[in-house]
Parts: sequence; structure tokens; C-alpha cells
Amino acid sequence: MNSNSVRSVNPFTGEEIASFQENTGEEVQKLLIRADRAYKSWRQVSVQERSQLLSRLAGVLQERKEAYALCITEEMGKPLKESLAEIDKCAWVCRYYAENAPGFLEIESLERDVGEAYIRYDPLGVILGIMPWNYPFWQVFRFAAPTLTAGNAVLLKHASNVWKSAGLIASAFEEAGYPKDIFQVLYVSSKEINSIIEDTIIQGISLTGSTPAGMAVASKAGSVIKRSVLELGGNNALVVFEDANLEKSVDICVQARYQNTGQSCIAGKRLLLQKSIAEPFLERFCRKVESLVVGDPMNADTEISVMARTDLAATLYTQMQNSLNRGARILTGGKREGAYFEPTVLGDVVPGMPVFDEETFGPLIGVTLFATEEEALELVSASEYGLGVTVFTEDRDRAARLIPKLDEGAVVINALVKSDPRWPFGGIKTSG
Repeated sequence: MNSNSVRSVNPFTGEEIASFQENTGEEVQKLLIRADRAYKSWRQVSVQERSQLLSRLAGVLQERKEAYALCITEEMGKPLKESLAEIDKCAWVCRYYAENAPGFLEIESLERDVGEAYIRYDPLGVILGIMPWNYPFWQVFRFAAPTLTAGNAVLLKHASNVWKSAGLIASAFEEAGYPKDIFQVLYVSSKEINSIIEDTIIQGISLTGSTPAGMAVASKAGSVIKRSVLELGGNNALVVFEDANLEKSVDICVQARYQNTGQSCIAGKRLLLQKSIAEPFLERFCRKVESLVVGDPMNADTEISVMARTDLAATLYTQMQNSLNRGARILTGGKREGAYFEPTVLGDVVPGMPVFDEETFGPLIGVTLFATEEEALELVSASEYGLGVTVFTEDRDRAARLIPKLDEGAVVINALVKSDPRWPFGGIKTSG
């Protein structure tokens, strides 16, 4: 096979879905020039007209939902019902910005003693989006919908194992009636990113991915004075106090850890339990984890399937084994075969173990016990990440007391940490 040929492989069957040729340097340069030309016209289009196209795009997503969801499941193994929900969420974010963008971008008048003053929001130009494989459509749309509607052009560099999804996304914009070249896909490897960022046509970069990838992109963007938005890894804690609603917190914690087969930056990866309720909580939690329906991602009732790639499952297995060697124990699960990783719960986890210190990107959670609020705060903060945390408590005073003490991008009480355009999203420390 050619060195610049990339295969898309179904992680469940191992079968090749499609193959792609990487863009040559000359092709990339042509795409950049076309994007810049498209931007110069697009920025003159009113936000009302851009919003109308976004509404039409939502309609295309709904009309083609089954085909798009099937592609997601084939490419990265997500259970089909979750893929369908992902397309619904993409259509929703399009409708949200279609409705709200005119207000968000409205000129703001300022009260000043001298003359007239106002704030207006102008587009930047051509924006490079570097997007991950775990939500192949959603990660693109949460970035592209507002970026395009603000008047920018988008060049998408998607993860190489979901390039078929990237092509379908581009065709959806075309079908909705977007101007030619305003949204384009770059079929390039990560090693080409630096030269693309350096190009004078690129005015900003948005990356969702690992912390090492974010460090590399931020470094290159900084060296050429370009704006970058980084949404990176997470090691979110789920903190359960003794007064929490037991059944509700168990259900939310299972969903927070195991949806998308655990492959999410905002997944709850560390389960911190107050000692007094640890036994009844873990009894219910492990029972619910064991009841998750495992199987073919194409089956409508499947809740857990394979991970997106065999190497990802191997990395998670190594993290688990290294933690077991340091004193952790398996409460349930623990098996791995190829890209499949059994839903797993590890007990006796403490700082210094990989499953506590590192981001575990798959269906595994480590359980750590605490006695007091102060100890819980120390455990939450004993991480280089700071994307989000969920606190389970029925005590509103406790919640109010803890919120300002938690160094996290988001603090959520008795609910999931979510990516939602209706409120700010992002992390601190090495999360972004």
C-alpha cells in the first residue's frame, strides 16, 4: 500500500471500509487559497442569511441521520443508538446558533462622554479545525456551526480513522447550500499541521484532542502569533457524599463513565466515595455496570461495544495492569480482547496509580475512598487536569461551600458534565 494512503477500518469486524489518499503539498496550498477566496465573499453575507443556511443544514442532518449514524458506528465502533443521538445533537446545535447568532453578533452601543462608540464582531478569516475521532460529527459541528455563522471559513483536519465521516460532513454543508469552498476537508497527517499553521492564510486554530497534541499546536500557533482554542484531556472526578441520593447518583455515574464506551474527555474517570456509603454504592454500581448490554454496535440494544482502535484498548489495559501491580484490585470486569475492553471497575485506587493520575480513555473507572470534605477536595485537585467535576450531595450549603474551592473548568451538582452551547465550556490546567 502507498505510504500516503490511509485506510478506514471497522474496529468491530476488522474490515476495511474505505481508503483515502493524503493531499499533496500542492493540493493543500490550493485548498488554502480557495478557502481564503471563499471567506472574502462569505464575510459580506449577513448573519441572517448565514443563519438561514444553518437551519437548512439542520434539516439535512435530520434527513440523512441514519446514513450518517451508520458511518460513525462503522468507523469508530460507537453503539448505533448513540450515533443516532449524536446526529440529533448536531442538528440541535445548528438550530441553536441559527436562532441565536443574530443576537450574539449584534452591535453593542457603549455609553461614552465623547462621541459615538460601539463594539462590533467581525470574523477573523480562515480557521483550521483539528478534530478528534470520539464524536466524529459532534466535535466538528460544535466548532464549525458558530465559526461559520460568525463569517469565517473552515478547513477541517479530522482524525485519520474517521475520514469517511469528514467527507460526509462536507457533503452535508454542500447539500444545505453553503458557498463552495467555505467548508473544506484537509486529508493530511498530523506531521503536516505545523506547515499549515504557518501559512499566512490561516488566522486561527481550534483543536480538540490530547494534551500533548494541544501543547504542540499551542507552541506552533504562539510562534507565529495566531489565536488557538484548545479543548484537551480530562480526568474528571465523580464525588459522592454520604447524603447523596444513592440510586440517582449510581445511574448518573454509570452513564458518565461508560457512555461512548468511555471514550470522552468529559467522562467521569475517577469515582471518589465517602467511606460511610462506599459499600452500598459499589454494590449497586458494579451490578449496574455488569448489566450493560455488550455486543455488536449495530444492534439497537447494545450499550457497550469495542473501542475505536486496538491500540487504544492496549493502552488502557497497560494502565490497568500497572495500577494492579501497585495495589489496585478488580471489582468487576478486567478482560480485554483486541479492540474490546470489558466494562471494568477497580477498587483500592490511590494517587500514584495510572488509573488515578492519567487520563483513562475507555470503559474503566478507579474507585478511591475519602472520609471528609477536606480529603475529597485534596483528591479532586490531585490531578494535572481540570476539565470538570460532578459533586453528588443533597446539602445545598455543602454544594455552595465546595464550588469556589474546586479548581475545574466546570462544577456540576448531581448531574453530568456536558458540552452545551448554552453555557461556557472549557478546562484549566492541562485540560485547556
